[in-house]
Amino acid sequence: MKIEQKMTLQEAINTDNLEAVDALLKDNPTLVNRTDSRGFTPLILATYMEKENITRLLLQHNADVNGQDDNGNTALMGVSFKGQLRFAQILINAGANVHLKNKAGDTALSFARRYGQDEMASMLIENGAKE
Repeated sequence: MKIEQKMTLQEAINTDNLEAVDALLKDNPTLVNRTDSRGFTPLILATYMEKENITRLLLQHNADVNGQDDNGNTALMGVSFKGQLRFAQILINAGANVHLKNKAGDTALSFARRYGQDEMASMLIENGAKE
């Protein structure tokens, strides 16, 4: 007798299993914004791990593009300090707020500046971020 263990959404994201992510979200749509033990939303996790197809799928399943982790960080803040321009554009196109601040008062732009991501900083400013 084969016993099948159901994969968690975080495991599906970690293993880049697009089909499992889609099936899990169809089965339980509330998972799309449920945080993990570290306070990360699925969208924050997917963007941080550079999983573009999963990022797009989460957004199609109505992931909160401005969802924040336990420290108030958003997916846009995470990709900004890493300089992931493609992911930042996906998030901005989906309605990411470039003005949000985390609990320490940082914004996506302040992260980009602090970590020397000049192209990211320029892109954020072009999309309305203020110095």
